[in-house]
Formats: sequence, C-alpha cells, structure tokens
Amino acid sequence: MLTAHFNLNELSRSAIALRHGISNAPGPQEVYNLTRLAICILEPVRQHFNIPYSPSSAYRSPEVNRLAGSKPTSQHLSGHAADFKIPTIANRALADWIKTNLTFDQLILEFHHPDDPGSGWVHCSYHPDHNRNQCLIFDGTHYREF
Repeated sequence: MLTAHFNLNELSRSAIALRHGISNAPGPQEVYNLTRLAICILEPVRQHFNIPYSPSSAYRSPEVNRLAGSKPTSQHLSGHAADFKIPTIANRALADWIKTNLTFDQLILEFHHPDDPGSGWVHCSYHPDHNRNQCLIFDGTHYREF
C-alpha cells in the first residue's frame, strides 16, 4: 500500500499492457513519484469525498504510453500523473475542489463538456520539486485555462 486507499498495483495497472503482453512495471523513481502522487493528490481526494475510486491510468511505461496515443512528454511516464473520476461527483466539481484545496502541477479536465457533468475525466499531476498549479480544460482539440 502506498497510502490507506491506494496501492502500487492499481497505479500501474494497464489494460493496454495486458492486451499486448508488455510490462508496465515502474522503476524505483517512478514508484517514489507514484507514492508522492498518492499522498498529495489521490488520498486527500478520497478522504474529502469519502467515495472509493481507482484511477483509470497512472504510471505508463514508454511502450504503453505510445500505444495509448499519448505524448512522449506525458507525466504518466514518470509516475507524476493520474487520470480519474469519482462515481456520483461531477468532474468539474472534482477539479474545482482540487484547484481550491491542493497543490498540484497540472489539473486538466480532459474531454469535458459542460453540458454533461460526467463527461471525460480529471488528469492531475504532482511533482515533489515544482508545481505550477496550472488548470486547463481539453475538449479533444484545444486547451484553455479555467
């Protein structure tokens, strides 16, 4: 267990890796980064909303990241980022709570449509050394600040 509610297996689980028979095992630095992400972002969110959830994506090996169609600069590669949503909580409300209450590097509402509160997911990253508190919405084509 990395925290009371999150373990390394769930933060490195990947359906893409399983489908393709490739490893998605993080190294020691990535495990450290995932631990900090769990302590500083995932666990406070879990404790505040008091609703169990599991990130859909956290660590991605370079091959998994490539197969996911993500950028080679993705913070998932280093274990600094996770994508998640919480059942029954609107993604914008989740993002707004994180924005107001936590220190983070990037907070992105991905594929979010304002007319559909459950659309998309929240991407949040944490870096132990520098956090920009950057808040963005990505509609599938463009990024804009929120």
